[in-house]
Amino acid sequence: MKKGSQSWIFNNNPVIISSSAVGGPFEAKGALAEDFDLLHDDIWLEQDSFEKAEKVLLEEACDIAIKKGKLKKENINFFLSGDLMNQIITSSFAARTMSVPFLGVFGACSSSMEGLALASLIVDSNSADYVLAAAATHNASVEKQFRYPTEYGGQKPPTAQWTVTGAGAALVASKGEGPKVTAATIGKVVDMGLTDPFNMGAAMAPAAVHTIETHFKDLNRDPSYYDLIATGDLGSIGHSIASDLLSQHGFNMPSNIFKDCGLLIYKKDQPVFAGASGCACSATVTYGHFLNRMRKGELRKILIVATGALLSPMSYQQKESIPCIAHAVSIEM
Repeated sequence: MKKGSQSWIFNNNPVIISSSAVGGPFEAKGALAEDFDLLHDDIWLEQDSFEKAEKVLLEEACDIAIKKGKLKKENINFFLSGDLMNQIITSSFAARTMSVPFLGVFGACSSSMEGLALASLIVDSNSADYVLAAAATHNASVEKQFRYPTEYGGQKPPTAQWTVTGAGAALVASKGEGPKVTAATIGKVVDMGLTDPFNMGAAMAPAAVHTIETHFKDLNRDPSYYDLIATGDLGSIGHSIASDLLSQHGFNMPSNIFKDCGLLIYKKDQPVFAGASGCACSATVTYGHFLNRMRKGELRKILIVATGALLSPMSYQQKESIPCIAHAVSIEM
C-alpha cells in the first residue's frame, strides 16, 4: 500500500526466512567476521579473473540462503540482484547458473535495499511465495572498473573508501519465521554537483538525508521508533555530513542509533581510508550482522538506508557530476 509520497507499507508482512553473507580474506580480518556464513582466504576464489570470482561469491550467497531456508532453487519464484559491473554481469551470470526467473536491478551500492524493497513488494502483492534478493561486489573488480587496477599502485586521498569483497542474500517469503519487512521508502536522485569519484560519502550523504526525512514524514515516525538506523556506505565523511544535515533539519539522531555499515564492517586498524563501500557493504552487514542481532533479540526495529552513487566511467570521462540515491527498508522482529 502506498503511503505518503515515496513509501510503501507491506500489510501482509513479508518475512525474511533466511539470509546469508559471504566475504573475502580482508573481511575475514574485519570486525564482523563471525557474522559471515562463509569467508575465503583467497581473493581469486580459484578463478582466473576477479569478475569471475565476484560471480562465485554471489552464487555462494544465494545457495547458502536457499539451503538455510530449507528450500531448493526450484522453489524460488524470482531472483533480484544487482552489482557494480558493466551491465550487472555478476548478477546476470549468477542468474544463468541459478536458472530462476531473474530481475536485474542497478542502484549502485543502494542495490541491496532496492532489491529487498522490490522483493517484499512482489511477495506482499501475492505475486510470489519466495523471492531471493541479493547483491555483490569484489574489491579488485570494482577498483579496475571505476578507479585504477590495484596493481597500478595509484595513490588515494583520505576521502576514498574500500570496496567490500563479498555478497549478501535474503530469502523473502509470504509466510514463515523471521524478521518482517514492514515498509520501504524509494529514494529520489539527488545531485549536489560533486564530481570527485574518490569522495563518494560526501556525494551520497544528501540523498541519504532526503530519503530518511521522507521516510519519517510519509510514515509519521521519528528516529525513536527504531533501535537502529544504518546508512549503507557513507563512510566517516558522508556519515558526519548526514548527521549534521539531519540535525540542522530538526532530526536528533543519537550516535548509538545512527550507524553506517561502512564504518562497522572493518576494524579500526585496517587501512580502509574513510570506510567501506560497495553493494556488498550494506548487503553483508544487514543480511549477516544486523539480522543475526535481530534473531538474538538484541534489535527489534531497524531501518536500513542503502546509498548509491550512480556514476559510470563514461559519465566521469564526460565530466558529469555524480547523481546519488538512497533506498530505505524497515525491518521489524
